[in-house]
Amino acid sequence: MVKLLLLCVTLLLPLSAAAQRTVLVDRIVAVVNKEVITATELDEAVARAERQLARMGTQAPARNVLERQLLERLILDKAQLQRARDMGIRVDEVQLDRAVQRIAEENGMTLADFRRALESDGVSFDAFREDLREQIMLARVRDREVNDKIQVSDTEIDLFLEEMGKKKASHDEYNVAHVLVRVPDQASPEQIEAARSKATRAREEAVAGGDFARVAASHSDAPDAFQGGLLGWRTGERLPELFSAALARMKPGEVSDVLRSSAGFHVLKLIDRRSASAGTPVEQTRLRHILIRTGEAVSETEARRRLELLRERLVAGADFAALARANSDDSTAARGGELDWVYPGDTVPEFERAYRQLEPGEISQPVRTPFGYHLIQVLERRSADMSPERRRLEARQALRERKSDEAFQQWLRQLRDEAYVDLRLDER
Repeated sequence: MVKLLLLCVTLLLPLSAAAQRTVLVDRIVAVVNKEVITATELDEAVARAERQLARMGTQAPARNVLERQLLERLILDKAQLQRARDMGIRVDEVQLDRAVQRIAEENGMTLADFRRALESDGVSFDAFREDLREQIMLARVRDREVNDKIQVSDTEIDLFLEEMGKKKASHDEYNVAHVLVRVPDQASPEQIEAARSKATRAREEAVAGGDFARVAASHSDAPDAFQGGLLGWRTGERLPELFSAALARMKPGEVSDVLRSSAGFHVLKLIDRRSASAGTPVEQTRLRHILIRTGEAVSETEARRRLELLRERLVAGADFAALARANSDDSTAARGGELDWVYPGDTVPEFERAYRQLEPGEISQPVRTPFGYHLIQVLERRSADMSPERRRLEARQALRERKSDEAFQQWLRQLRDEAYVDLRLDER
């Protein structure tokens, strides 16, 4: 069996022209189906994780712990990317350029400034682009293999709304961090017990006052392990029922018992909680926009230039609706660019962030979203109770989110178990 990946360099030696020297350049640390993971890939992943933890002010776990955690993540990523390619999922250069540009803008930087910031942090711009390409592919394969297959029935919505109706006093929101110790599909009793012991050790470290971010980096198999295990703020109904039931009994700062789900063992930390009265009016916004789509026919620069000229005309008193009908690439053009009343979460994040900063009557600068560039004008705002139709829509979305994480973890377990994996990390 070939244990090392060698690049051979033939050198002319003074004593023998036929003599050859083999120089070790890299080695295989794992084989995933027909592809390899090299020590260099693992070293780069460790370096990225150490930088991420340093930015959070978290001490990195021991090197051997990081290596094993990250090797398992690389194996799962490799298996998912193989599945994505088999399904024909691709991210071309134009799509990738747009994604990089969007990230730069979200950080308040030009593309050149963003590139310099990456390189000053020791990150190659080309490597960042390729990593982003893979992250987009991973998101798309998750959508196709998991999210698009989630079904929510009308009966489930009825039961959900009935359950929420019994909790009229408040809707609790939780800021949560967690550790997941994944259990293989069809695991043996020994494997289950080993996973339980690992989760128990993680809980003991957290209860003893250990930095939960470091505990997550050391023990968690979840994708957010190196972001402190943070799930962020979630309403109870958007969390798995196992989580919301445990969190309802906890106080901020407390750590849960070890919880068992179909995916494995979990440990939760409640960072904070807040309550909002059920039935509190929700702010709605009426607005209109002009969209210029970008692509082969219209470049990013051209789209911005056209909207800047249109904005000058609008500020000078031109009619927004008329300009929208004549220039907008959106289906709302015939209505003068006007959208229906929108709730928080109805539009993509970039669009929502922009319109929430506007006063009624104010016109935005060109705003970049995945659809192109927009000019946005807020017409008015109001607070209103949700309609019954809207409540059902919100309930459906909450149930989809509740199911999504569990379904994704189950899919990952199956994918990992179906893959041929040969671990060689210990072959030094």
